[in-house]
Amino acid sequence: MQEIESLEKETQKEGFWNDQKTSNEIILKLKDLKNIKDEVFKFKEQLKNKEEELELLKLEYDEELKQLIELELDSMEDEMSKFEIITLLSGEFDKNNCVLEIHSGAGGTESCDWVNMLYRMYTRWCDQNNYKYEILDKEIGDEVGLKNISILVKGDYAYGYLKCEKGVHRLVRISPFDSNKRRHTTFASVEITPQFDEKIQIDIKQEDLKIDVYRSSGAGGQSVNTTDSAVRITHLPTKIVVTCQNERSQIKNKEKALELLKNKLYLMKIEEKALELKKIRGTKKEINFGSQIRSYVMHPYSMVKDHRTNTENTNVLAVLDGDINMFIESYLKEVIK
Repeated sequence: MQEIESLEKETQKEGFWNDQKTSNEIILKLKDLKNIKDEVFKFKEQLKNKEEELELLKLEYDEELKQLIELELDSMEDEMSKFEIITLLSGEFDKNNCVLEIHSGAGGTESCDWVNMLYRMYTRWCDQNNYKYEILDKEIGDEVGLKNISILVKGDYAYGYLKCEKGVHRLVRISPFDSNKRRHTTFASVEITPQFDEKIQIDIKQEDLKIDVYRSSGAGGQSVNTTDSAVRITHLPTKIVVTCQNERSQIKNKEKALELLKNKLYLMKIEEKALELKKIRGTKKEINFGSQIRSYVMHPYSMVKDHRTNTENTNVLAVLDGDINMFIESYLKEVIK
């Protein structure tokens, strides 16, 4: 309440709208805080009503009313759980769209198939949670699957939810590509970058860029792209590589690739500052996104385990079909909180 009052006073100051960027940020923050306040009051009112109904039930027992109250309480519990997650998504860029990239590790065919499985898992998750997505770039595997793929995920809190997926994902299974039916362990890395809404002020020198053009990979037939429109940009000082091939024009692909590079460089600066602050303040729980974060074991037993929160699910097929919210929510509650 105090923060809402403070922000409302800011909006009433003379010259508030002179700085459009700052004023818009304050208005958006004020709107979010008011939404949270309204939700809290709504839950309080609902709980008060349920208390009154329970008192009536004590005075005069009614089985039908009891069942109705139980159903409504279960529904409220689900709503409150979702609301709790939203309150945890308070990072500066949590509301933004994001770019999700999956890269194969060592392992050839098996690794490329794992990238394809993860791509299917995340796109199924998008479908189930009403997020739109578009492919920015992909590299087909030599035999099956994908060597790597990059997609733009669009919708409120896309980055906030998916940022916890950043890291190395490990698959253990009997390989369908091994004639001797041996168990294989495969790795793939996932990168998550927020799409920044404002124009990013990043100085990129032309001499720091290596730009390659190549033919886009497509479905073949009439839809095949016969021009060298795909663009790969390497930022030499940081070794960051970005690619884009979803546009038919080389110019548009270059623009999108440069925008993605700026996003990555900007995020790198933010993470460097956050690391410095963490060293100064200290931390209760170290989070190393470069290490293995989750294992998907299909043999000799069935288990998906997140190594940061120890969250487990024995239904591996359901997880690979996009059911990953339990891992996302436990991460937000245990690590972010």
